[in-house]
Amino acid sequence: MNSTALENSLYELIVETSTNLPKDVRRAIRAAKAQENAGTRAAMSLATITQNIQMADEKVSPICQDTGLPTFKIKTPIGVNQLVIKEAVHKAMVRATKDGKMRPNSVDSLTGENSGDNLGLGLPVIKFEQWEKDTIEIRLILKGGGCENKNIQYSLPCELDGLGRAGRDLDGIRKCVMHSVYQAQGQGCSAGFIGVGIGGDRSSGYDLAKEQLFRSADDVNPNEDLRKLEEYVMEHANELGIGTMGFGGETTLLGCKVGVMHRIPASFFVSVAYNCWAFRRLGISIEANTGEIQEWMYQEGESISFKDDQESEQTPDEKPEVITLQAPISEEQIRSLKVGDVVQIDGMMYTGRDAIHKYLSDNDSPVDLNGQVIYHCGPVMLKDEDGNWHVKAAGPTTSIREEPYQGDIMKRFGIRAVIGKGGMGPKTLQALEEHGGVYLNAIGGAAQYYADCIQSVEGVDLTQFGIPEAMWHLKVKGFTAVVTMDSHGNSLHRDVDQSSLQKLAQYKEKVFV
Repeated sequence: MNSTALENSLYELIVETSTNLPKDVRRAIRAAKAQENAGTRAAMSLATITQNIQMADEKVSPICQDTGLPTFKIKTPIGVNQLVIKEAVHKAMVRATKDGKMRPNSVDSLTGENSGDNLGLGLPVIKFEQWEKDTIEIRLILKGGGCENKNIQYSLPCELDGLGRAGRDLDGIRKCVMHSVYQAQGQGCSAGFIGVGIGGDRSSGYDLAKEQLFRSADDVNPNEDLRKLEEYVMEHANELGIGTMGFGGETTLLGCKVGVMHRIPASFFVSVAYNCWAFRRLGISIEANTGEIQEWMYQEGESISFKDDQESEQTPDEKPEVITLQAPISEEQIRSLKVGDVVQIDGMMYTGRDAIHKYLSDNDSPVDLNGQVIYHCGPVMLKDEDGNWHVKAAGPTTSIREEPYQGDIMKRFGIRAVIGKGGMGPKTLQALEEHGGVYLNAIGGAAQYYADCIQSVEGVDLTQFGIPEAMWHLKVKGFTAVVTMDSHGNSLHRDVDQSSLQKLAQYKEKVFV
């Protein structure tokens, strides 16, 4: 096999997966956008999402900044050297990371050190399987941390909020799957896709669930019971009212695929793998002798472009009113905001993720944060020949991880606004009310849309934590987000959670016999 050609083919697969959303996913997003009510936060979010997809197409840049944990599923003919393929995967990963097509996302679990090239112990995940065909099939999924953290596993029988007891039967499985959509809320960048694995043990059940995400969104389950279950979930999960980004709306789920395997009598697991709307999954067929690409997967059907399908299609009366905030922001300005307001930020903002929040809880800030904005973001960054940094992708990360720190840090440093996705909890909400602060929900996955709002990189601190976890000083213009937690004790996330739980309870009665 030509190792250079194989490496180039794998590099192309990685770049395409990161930057070019599959056609089946595009069809699902277009359908969701068409049925959303004009002028709503959900409609605005879907317009931003489609604009982001188009920008990623044109720039050949990451759709989402979160590389996630790259997982390769590879089928090889008998006699093909799998070690050669593994080496080519590693080389292609390093190239793609260096070229800014992926964020360096591999972190030592004990020291927290970022390898800088997406390689490390156990990373990337590569799963080989032999088959009788004479071609090599390679499929890749880039599943970000926000949706990965909303994976869930149930052990039947169990008690579920809103649904009561789920037994060891198809109806109990139905309840688990419906509950899995409810518990994800907007934290997994809804509207999303789910893969469900029934049976196995704890590890094989999750593997089966993730395997379902490699199915086409358009396929039909050959198992009649599972087909009915998939159709039921797709119909009724979208009646929960969680909506895009958890803002409320008509579409919460874009796809549901279910698989089954045998189990032992003592265990009955239902495992759910959640994936965000930025469903980055592609595959290629490779000629075993040459290493050249023969065919692409998930790209059947007509090409779908969102170039003429943007937010600009809305009339001025349908667009939400926008409030401009110039950082630094006063407490008076912050307290004038309320849940549902759409804001645009001009001026400076500073990125801060897990490592930064832990650091600020015990140390002084390297910059004056009084009146400033913290952005929960781990961007993709590239340095040019002159040593200047440029932002290649910069969408929000899931905020709830910072709940133990956020309120205290805001009070201590005078921070007025926090931007992230998925909302935060009661401790932060209380601090917003006491201190005078707001939580702003950006559109998860919209890495190109937000990178385009960043005019320049003014500096960086705490680079010892790695590029995603460093504190980047960003000058922005027109950075759009929605107030979802205000300084008056209001939280859209809490309200949607409560209303969707009430709606979930409608599906308590037995459906499948």
